[in-house]
Amino acid sequence: MSLKIHRRAVLAGTMLGGAASLVPALAQAADTPATPLSRLFDQLVQAQLRRSPESATSLGLDTGANADLRAKLSDQSAAGIAAAKVQTRAELAQLAAIDRAGLSSAERIDLDCVIYTRRSAAAVQAFDFGGTSYGPSPYVVSQLSGAYQSVPDFLDTKHRIETKGDADAYLQRLQAFAEQIDANTARMRHDAGVGVVAPDFILDLALDQMTKTRQPGSEALVVQSLVRRAAAKGLGESYGRDAARIYDAAVLPALDRQIAATRDLRRTATHDAGVWKLKEGAAFYPAALNATTTTNLSPDEVHRFGLDHAKMLSAQLDTLLRKQGYSKGSIGARMAALYTNPDQLYPNTDAGKREAIAYCNDRLAAIRAKLPSVFERMPPYGFEVRRVPAQTEAGAAAAFAQPPAIGGSRPGLVYFNLKDSADWPKFCLATTVYHEGLPGHQMESGLALSNTRLPLIRKMTSFSGYGEGWALYAEQLADEIGMYDDDPLGRLGYLKFQLFRANRCVVDTGIHHLRWTREQAIRHFIDAEGEAEGFATREVERYCVNPGQAASYKLGHSVFVDIRERAKAKMGTAFDLKAYHAAVLAYGRVPLDMLREIGDAWIAKG
Repeated sequence: MSLKIHRRAVLAGTMLGGAASLVPALAQAADTPATPLSRLFDQLVQAQLRRSPESATSLGLDTGANADLRAKLSDQSAAGIAAAKVQTRAELAQLAAIDRAGLSSAERIDLDCVIYTRRSAAAVQAFDFGGTSYGPSPYVVSQLSGAYQSVPDFLDTKHRIETKGDADAYLQRLQAFAEQIDANTARMRHDAGVGVVAPDFILDLALDQMTKTRQPGSEALVVQSLVRRAAAKGLGESYGRDAARIYDAAVLPALDRQIAATRDLRRTATHDAGVWKLKEGAAFYPAALNATTTTNLSPDEVHRFGLDHAKMLSAQLDTLLRKQGYSKGSIGARMAALYTNPDQLYPNTDAGKREAIAYCNDRLAAIRAKLPSVFERMPPYGFEVRRVPAQTEAGAAAAFAQPPAIGGSRPGLVYFNLKDSADWPKFCLATTVYHEGLPGHQMESGLALSNTRLPLIRKMTSFSGYGEGWALYAEQLADEIGMYDDDPLGRLGYLKFQLFRANRCVVDTGIHHLRWTREQAIRHFIDAEGEAEGFATREVERYCVNPGQAASYKLGHSVFVDIRERAKAKMGTAFDLKAYHAAVLAYGRVPLDMLREIGDAWIAKG
């Protein structure tokens, strides 16, 4: 069985997941003399929080002057969308007015990063349709986008319940949830009017999830969450009754209206998978590709890049597979056979799962001991691997990271979903530890969180190409410093996941630019690397609603590697791997084109 990995643009998720710990950073910033740039950044952060109360809560910043945000959700109505566009243009004008002459090189990078985010937003906002998921999405409602699927989890896991005030705010947000659903439904109808309708199979997925969400108030997750947590704090039973009343009177009718609208669209929806079918699809896809990869590569260039790297990686896998006795059949067929090797499977029992987690923590400890030899600075945090709790395994991602608390009160965590141990054969575990943990996401995010120079607005900003590119580079670095010297199957796992990211570039551009069918895209994953059909299907359906994002991983990796190889070529024996890592990590997360400029400047100095 293939892995069921649904890795997000992890840094975006981890910043929100652990950013309550960023609050102390605001106090630290108060001791720093204000400048026009820092004052503007503070204003932009405040405006961003006011536009997105959900972010304020996730960041732990719904306090003080922003305490009212605890009872609100973002405005997703037509008026709210229009206001966001006006705000983006206004912020671009404010940023352009900053006098660059007096800025340090680091401040210019900070400014350029923030300008980049607003320009990218403006480019996507120019299209009068769609919403967001892992990035720009042409569809406001899908299996991965829309309030119906995001708000219940947000209220359950992010909205704190400590006091009656918190519970009162929860009830207000529950009412706002119904308003968001209706706003999304109105946007769906608007988009359909300009010819933007999700593929039939995407609407089927959304309808399946909507109907499962449609429960009586007494059984709904958002109601039961408040009942449970209010009782734990001794707040009485009235909150549960009030929540059920709001849910039945407001949320369910709104959800019914959305289900009806989705069914109407489903009757005439086509099976075409890519955005090429949309009137503005030929322009939307490059804009989405640029927004998520932070490069200016064309779809054709990304497709060719993916094919070239997949060919190279397949050749490397072929050599290693033959050495392990897997010599017959395609790369995909041989990798599929390796997944069934009983020597690589942990028992699907609690004891077997504890053994798998122990192995992961052993790999994390082993590589951490080696990292001071290749990094000038280590994150001042603890890190560990845990199993996803059994009660949440069914809906959780296969592997993900959560950052440490900035003060170190909570370690950085890597979670593996071991609902079925066969999803995680041993040879696939180590490279995922290095990607999600050290020296991957936990290393990069830990260094960014502890970087006292970075302003808060930069710590709130994530670029998928940089974050995922670094994590893939970290997998390569693990191989280079000897983590697979006595683990040839582990090296196969590492190369297999590199191949997977190369094929993402091929498949994403195939769907949206070359007009591949859903079935053609699924078959490519199965034939090229031995993916299970279910996993390949979920991946392809994700790309259909998140154009471009899947290409950011391997493209980002290539930039990190290119900078390093050019530095080696110029510096020769003077090349210092520690200095290279310090150079590319020094400024936090940046767009890939900017990362290349940073690398060029560092190489020129060397």
